[in-house]
Amino acid sequence: MTPTRLLARLHAFALLWLLLCTAACAQEPAGAYFPPRGEWARIEPAQAGFDPRKLQQAIDYAKAHEAKEPRDQSLALAQSFGAKEPFFDGQIGPTSTRAGLNGLIVRRGRVVAEFGDTRSVDMSHSVTKTFLSTVVGLAWQRGLIRDTNDRVADYMPRDVDLFASEHNAPITWEHLLRQTSDWQGTLWGKPDWADRPSGPAEQWPNRERHVPGSHYMYNDVRVNVLALAALQVWRRPLPEVLREQVMDPIGAGSRWRWHGYRNSWIELDGQQMQSVSGGGHWGGGMFIDARDMARFGYLFLRNGQWNGQQLIAREWIDKARTPGPANAEYGYANWFLNTGRKALPSAPESSVTFRGNGQNIVYLDWDNDLLIVVRWIDRGEALDRFIGMVLDARTGANP
Repeated sequence: MTPTRLLARLHAFALLWLLLCTAACAQEPAGAYFPPRGEWARIEPAQAGFDPRKLQQAIDYAKAHEAKEPRDQSLALAQSFGAKEPFFDGQIGPTSTRAGLNGLIVRRGRVVAEFGDTRSVDMSHSVTKTFLSTVVGLAWQRGLIRDTNDRVADYMPRDVDLFASEHNAPITWEHLLRQTSDWQGTLWGKPDWADRPSGPAEQWPNRERHVPGSHYMYNDVRVNVLALAALQVWRRPLPEVLREQVMDPIGAGSRWRWHGYRNSWIELDGQQMQSVSGGGHWGGGMFIDARDMARFGYLFLRNGQWNGQQLIAREWIDKARTPGPANAEYGYANWFLNTGRKALPSAPESSVTFRGNGQNIVYLDWDNDLLIVVRWIDRGEALDRFIGMVLDARTGANP
């Protein structure tokens, strides 16, 4: 090889290295911190750019606004959904008795504040949906799902008739992820119309049908359809996939559990597997502590990257954060967007929350490099007021 050609190759290699480094730096802030398993570095509020007094006032406000529902989740579910829904004949998945209000505030990767029992493994309710959509995203990354606009029916074996009807056949992965599928049927003994029914009771079984993709409706039966479809694609238990590809790499503990229902077992490739639920509506779902919820949220605050590994594709996160055509405030399950600052007037429009009944909240704020987990805070304006007080506690100093 001539010196000229060798120099040209070295120059090309150096340019490629520079481009790769630039791309990596764009995704991960210089000196970004990633907590090792079992540890999480702490920093004093003043060092993190907060007024300690104001930050404590925010935490005290949250503590004074714990959710009013019973801590026994079986009782809380019975008093809410069970009081107004047919087919709510007791939970078919496990429940628990929760801790009191608790959470963490993380700024630029370090824990600034921690309050309540953050090690209590409790139901996360619909935050489970974000774990579910993440596992679907991993299938997409691996090419198990070619395109989210593909019909889900094309991925199902012949003996699975979830999408065999004329109404259900056009449903795509995109529709299920955005809760716009309007899937019609019964799964695990629960008909789709029995979840959060509206209008006169005599009309519930024959409610108006919508073209898939045209109408947003929050519905746990259809989310459970997504979970079963994802299980058929992975052909492995979804908690196993999540543990291997997300929770272990981010250093999560070993106590979290992702439950299904006692009647949601299927035989797949000669093995009994449980199809997990996408929430706690009838019990089940993700049982996890606030610390591991924070790790999960921090992975997305770092745009899917963890200590040099791109665990979740940046393109998937961009898709999850994109509003759907039928609901400008909802991306993929369970990415609640702050479009127009309607949901959280005190927070940046670019912020996102993962939300579960109770309330279980993971707040992501890329503008301020801020992560907040708060569990069992009251409904209504309490969440926005709490987040607004945290943001107002900033002094502008850099950690």
